[in-house]
Amino acid sequence: MNGPSLFQAGSALLVRDLRLLWRRRGDAFQPALFALLVVVLFALALGGEAQALAKVASAVMWVAVLLAGLLSLDTLFRGDADDGSLEQWILAPVPLAWLVAVRVLSHWLTTALPLILATPVLGELLHLPRDQLPVLLASLALGTPLLSLLGAVVAALTVGMRRSGILVALLALPLYVPVLIFGAGSVARSAQGLDAVGALLFLGAGLVLALVLAPLAAAAAIRIALH
Repeated sequence: MNGPSLFQAGSALLVRDLRLLWRRRGDAFQPALFALLVVVLFALALGGEAQALAKVASAVMWVAVLLAGLLSLDTLFRGDADDGSLEQWILAPVPLAWLVAVRVLSHWLTTALPLILATPVLGELLHLPRDQLPVLLASLALGTPLLSLLGAVVAALTVGMRRSGILVALLALPLYVPVLIFGAGSVARSAQGLDAVGALLFLGAGLVLALVLAPLAAAAAIRIALH
């Protein structure tokens, strides 16, 4: 009897993750609420002055999205390690890297995608110039999956450790900084009337490279952590 196909295994894992997340709706909204809190605090700190907020709006949005993703990074594989699901992943008749990629997809869908959809509203709160919104959305659409993939490697490296929240942040932030620079920099170049395509192409190239290598690296790290 043939085992499940890659699509069947991936869809089953994705549906399971979404069902578990729906049961913990309070936890699911934490990254989005955290990002909203960051945006509101920046707006209050700058006194609500439209001109001052407009200059830093794209950078604030990027920092809020990055920190929101970092907030939930430690739990990416933690629950599966605690209940023994990761051992089942290794024994599954599909590649471990594929299951890791599906988990990264579910992480992106539940942390970054809601914030991307809310970006026009948050941009209005920060008085983001409307001509910068398309570039900001494009940079977030390319950069946030890259952040999730890089974060998956770090989470896999630390999955065998207890209380690794601070360590995850310390390891992930150096990897996140280039993505932040190119993401926020693309919007800054657009605001200055320069071509932002170069920075977006760098993000796209990084995303393609991470799609190929990050699941393999995370799978190898999980195997090392469990054995």
